[in-house]
Amino acid sequence: MEPVRIADADDPRIAEFRSIRERDLTGREGRFIAEGTVVLRMLAGAHRKGGDFVAEKILLLENRVAGLREILAGFPDDVPVYVASAEVLDRIAGFHLHRGVLALGWRRQERSPADLIAGLPEKALVVAAFGISNHDNIGSIFRNAAAFGADAVLLDQACCDPLYRKALRVSVGAVLSVPFVRSGTMNDILAALTGSGFAVWGLSPAGALEIRDVPASGRMALITGTEGEGLPADILSRIQTARIAQAPGLDSLNAATATGIALYEIAMAQGRL
Repeated sequence: MEPVRIADADDPRIAEFRSIRERDLTGREGRFIAEGTVVLRMLAGAHRKGGDFVAEKILLLENRVAGLREILAGFPDDVPVYVASAEVLDRIAGFHLHRGVLALGWRRQERSPADLIAGLPEKALVVAAFGISNHDNIGSIFRNAAAFGADAVLLDQACCDPLYRKALRVSVGAVLSVPFVRSGTMNDILAALTGSGFAVWGLSPAGALEIRDVPASGRMALITGTEGEGLPADILSRIQTARIAQAPGLDSLNAATATGIALYEIAMAQGRL
């Protein structure tokens, strides 16, 4: 489909892109904004493969179109592509949009933790995160999960939305490629994992084993807790715990960094890398 020029920031065809930051806070009723070339490419791949995510429309800075032809060709012809000048695009977004690449997407289906776990292979690696409220950390956790071959990410309902624009951008689109659920409580997710034969390991500065000494098993789950407080004592008392060795004088690593280090060690132990 040939791009359609938008000359008026109030054009109803691009209403979903208007005042982006305000809509980030108020919500988009199940839709999300994909920003940047890398995330657009990931969305095209997810749409083309018939995955969980679908593109609804695309809005580009007019001088970006030629360089994005290959990516745009990955979308079906019924996904409209709109283009605008820098001045009009900035008025639509409500701020200077230097990347000039936006897409509106939506998720086909929501699954429960039990449903997602039921579809995992016999040999599996899962990341679970509880109470992560920082969008940078959520995005980085997904990026780590993709980098080290995790099969899924499980988030409790206290975590922030990984489809929030900033989280999605920080993940470099990994939120669109790593299967995930954001549902239920810590206890719900823990019960689903243990009931499906996962060896569950929680990260804690006082963990019983150093992370490189964690033994490999067929199904492994790594759990990360909130920034600062970490995992609650009642959760730690019910699972195996691991720590990451570090120089004295610092309380702990942040959630995303700790998850990345631990995932690397577990993926190596499982022979994924």
